[in-house]
Amino acid sequence: MSFTPELVAELEILALFNLANTQEGLKIHTKTAAPQAIAATKRLHDKGLITQADGGYLTSLGLDAAQNAQLLLTILAVTKAA
Repeated sequence: MSFTPELVAELEILALFNLANTQEGLKIHTKTAAPQAIAATKRLHDKGLITQADGGYLTSLGLDAAQNAQLLLTILAVTKAA
């Protein structure tokens, strides 16, 4: 398995969720959001990771996925000390 543009778009949506407040949802506005973000959000909903096709809240599985996605971003963003 490799990181397809579709998976990267889904990871980007998961990275938008505020993990410090799981009662805070996300809304992807279909009139202003990029088509890739709209499609990624729908796929995340279809996979059972978020509660609405246009965002909503993380499900239990979605929370796990968002935590792992954000952790991966943190790990990869660390620069090596000189």
